Amino acid sequence: MTSAAPTPAIVRAFTEQKRPMSSLAPLSTLIQRFQEQTPIRTTSLITTLYGDAIEPHGGTAWLGSIVSLLEPIGINERLVRTSVFRLNKEDWLSADKVGRRSYYSLTGAGRRRFETAFRRVYQQPTQAWDGTWSLVMLPQATSEKRKQVREELEWQGFGSLATGLMACPRAERVDVLATLRDLGVEDSTIVFQTQPSELLANKALRAQVRESWNLEELGRQYNEMLQRFRPLWTAVQKANVIEPQDGFLARLLLIHDYRKLTLRDPQLPDELLPGGWEGRAARQLCTNLYRELTPPAEQWLNSILETADGPVPSLSEGFYRRFGGLDPL
Repeated sequence: MTSAAPTPAIVRAFTEQKRPMSSLAPLSTLIQRFQEQTPIRTTSLITTLYGDAIEPHGGTAWLGSIVSLLEPIGINERLVRTSVFRLNKEDWLSADKVGRRSYYSLTGAGRRRFETAFRRVYQQPTQAWDGTWSLVMLPQATSEKRKQVREELEWQGFGSLATGLMACPRAERVDVLATLRDLGVEDSTIVFQTQPSELLANKALRAQVRESWNLEELGRQYNEMLQRFRPLWTAVQKANVIEPQDGFLARLLLIHDYRKLTLRDPQLPDELLPGGWEGRAARQLCTNLYRELTPPAEQWLNSILETADGPVPSLSEGFYRRFGGLDPL
């Protein structure tokens, strides 16, 4: 669904002056689309920025660096400060003052949540599914607590099989138990592990999967993403040189869109997915673009990001394992 165009007041409140048109015309279109969201979800974009770009460089950045990185998308300093303050209040980021400058890092809890989320974004399951399922019987608790548990499990790929019973074919047991413990329901929730059957995905199971995870709607959203970013891939292939700032902005908007989709994606085994699943094409497109955009993007980040000790640290080793492996920079 296309977002309604913002009113002039909203534009004045949330954006600065427009940046010059990019040499990558589709990037300008993507930036304009982001600016036309109502409201502009800056907190979510900063979440993407930390997970994709800042965490691999040590996880700490001067607030002024964040402002400089996001200004070309049309986000003003006031909105960046408000959003970072909100993430600090919600225990995602911690602040350190050095003189008049503020430096923000992921908290311990924030880092654990990021690692879980971005592992799903950048890493494709490599082991073949053996037919086992993880089942969780929701606690006999208040409706609000049950809703909270259900939402957290859905975020990890679970779907509802029946009232009070959720299932996932590829759950990380450690993550599930940690989630239940953090929510204070570990002792009132039952966790099962099924044994594999000879027939991993019969007709009845496929029908249940379509109903429990609403794959049709998710496939439609993946297809919309493909339509948005295929023109960018064409432009990148034709470009002789990608400007560092353009590489960074394109990569940030790519991962921002892909992150929101893949975290709704249960990442079911191929045996349970429909033929021609749009998620496969979206992941391949994202992989191709990410590999091409990363060298100029990292050049821009190294010129903008600052910590209290000066330039940001070099990229972590784990960064190069994203999307099946990236070339060393």
